[in-house]
Amino acid sequence: MQPFGCIIGCVTDVDAVFRALADPTRRRILDRLHERGGQTLGELCDGLEMSRQAVSKHVAQLESAGLLSVVRRGREKLHHLDPVPIQEIHDRWIGKFERSRVQAITSLRAALEDRDDRTE
Repeated sequence: MQPFGCIIGCVTDVDAVFRALADPTRRRILDRLHERGGQTLGELCDGLEMSRQAVSKHVAQLESAGLLSVVRRGREKLHHLDPVPIQEIHDRWIGKFERSRVQAITSLRAALEDRDDRTE
């Protein structure tokens, strides 16, 4: 079974992703899944100072936002990071502003080099 829930033709609910990422506990869970995928709920609970039920609610919100997927292996449910929604946000929002920043730096560099050429 494929660990990623959304590979082809998926439309991300961007608001749900931002809401999920707004919480530091959920970001920490995603960081842990990035370090090592395929963790059980019990493993995700280790190091988090909250009840298993609270962690389960955070995991459910991450899953509903498409940021993680769950794969059953026997009696265990293994949680995997799904990076697709984060990449889509990067492509849609962050990448757009990054291109503008690179263009501004390139223009500034050209202007400074032009100024240096005229003063020599």
